[in-house]
Amino acid sequence: MPRSSYDNSADSSGLGEEAPLLARQRPGDNAEPLTVSEISNALKRTVEDRFGHVRLRGELSGVKRAASGHFYACLKDDNAVIDAVMWRGNAQRLSFRPEDGIEVVATGKVTTYPGRSKYQIVVDSMEIAGEGALLALLEKLKARLDAEGLFAPERKRRLPFLPQVIGVVTSPTGSVIRDILHRLADRFPSRVLVWPVMVQGKGAAEQVAAAVRGFGAIPEDGPVPRPDVLIVARGGGSIEDLWAFNEEVAVRAIAESPIPVISAVGHETDTTLADYAADLRAPTPTAAAELAVPVRTELLNMLMELRLRKRRGVQRPVLLARERLENWSQRLPDPRAIVAERGQRIDDLGERLRRGLATRAARAQGRLSEAGGFLRPAVLTRMVAQERRRLASAPDMRVLVSRIQTRRAEQLSATARLLSQLDPYAPLERGYAVVTGANGETVTSRAAASAQPALTLRFADGSIDTVPAGGAAPAPAPAMAPALAPAPAPRPSAPRKRRDEGTDSTADGKPRQQSLF
Repeated sequence: MPRSSYDNSADSSGLGEEAPLLARQRPGDNAEPLTVSEISNALKRTVEDRFGHVRLRGELSGVKRAASGHFYACLKDDNAVIDAVMWRGNAQRLSFRPEDGIEVVATGKVTTYPGRSKYQIVVDSMEIAGEGALLALLEKLKARLDAEGLFAPERKRRLPFLPQVIGVVTSPTGSVIRDILHRLADRFPSRVLVWPVMVQGKGAAEQVAAAVRGFGAIPEDGPVPRPDVLIVARGGGSIEDLWAFNEEVAVRAIAESPIPVISAVGHETDTTLADYAADLRAPTPTAAAELAVPVRTELLNMLMELRLRKRRGVQRPVLLARERLENWSQRLPDPRAIVAERGQRIDDLGERLRRGLATRAARAQGRLSEAGGFLRPAVLTRMVAQERRRLASAPDMRVLVSRIQTRRAEQLSATARLLSQLDPYAPLERGYAVVTGANGETVTSRAAASAQPALTLRFADGSIDTVPAGGAAPAPAPAMAPALAPAPAPRPSAPRKRRDEGTDSTADGKPRQQSLF
């Protein structure tokens, strides 16, 4: 590399000399200074000439697809990192979706990017580095789609029992379609619609997705019948051969199909993401045809068996009823014997009735003769005389009535005396009074009277309304000395007049309310 023409260092002979301010040409130096663009272009040509075609193996990191369609990423290993760019035309031809962490083999040329002083590889093509990396990409895609719920068991739908139309998405030239048609013809001939697609290579996944969505877009009442079930089928192969059925576009189309889908991709040991997204997985395409339709002969045999069971079910109650009728008829007695027995009983009752009537007639005649004997004149005369004597010996009715009246008058007098003694208002004549509260109930204590808002004092000659003064509890009564002997009964005396007896009425004669206690 040519040296710079700037003299920024001191001369070896003059260490203390200052660096020059202006760049100047050294004596004998004919190398002109290079510009940054010139050195960048020189580096670019050198790198591209030396590394015009390379294949790099590394792990993708920082994958990014720009709005222009260009693809940017980094290829790295344990010790180094190189930027990678893939232009839009080449990026559209990729057979897989690049993601972080995938180990790939990139083919292209190494160049520099002068705008950032970096070197990079311009990738022309990119493949996954080996089957292990392909399986890692498959597991990563499976985990992401499973997290979205595309493989959830509750999304699975039951297949129709007897589909009228079956749609098949497969290659029209392979042995798969012949196996499916042959198996359907053996089991249950049905109408089959085939949507031819590529099952391997670039664009196969897009064609499979378009076929599944195309079948789902057929109207139910259109000129082309809409399938009742779809079969997505392909023969066996390696994981690379079956990769179209692991592509996200195909898997999403199968999961979103409005028609139930049977996945029959590869042989029994082959598993693709289409098998997880489908409603039912078949180990082989032939097995898919067996799962789609039942066996016609088995259905016919089942119908014959059901017809026989129906006939037996209808005839059996009739046969059982006939057997029960025969058993009951054998247990029933002879009707003539029943009638003869009843006739004999009627004859017996008729004979008893005749004898009973004769006996009752004889008894009635005897009672009539006996009663007639009492109706003779002598007997009647004797009975009349006897009743006259009894009537003459009976006491006088007025005496009996007088006795009864006397006894009733004595009882009434005793009751009147008792009533006067029990009259609650009789003591009012002796100066006592009856105290009633506002509700009309009788007040019997000073405490109860103090609790009333108003009192009524009833005397022998009228009533007085009054209001109790204060609500103090009554003073305790003085202790009574034990009586040594019963006190004599007090003599009745005239009631004493109260101090306020003269103030119980106003000037106009109306009662005046007074305060007690």
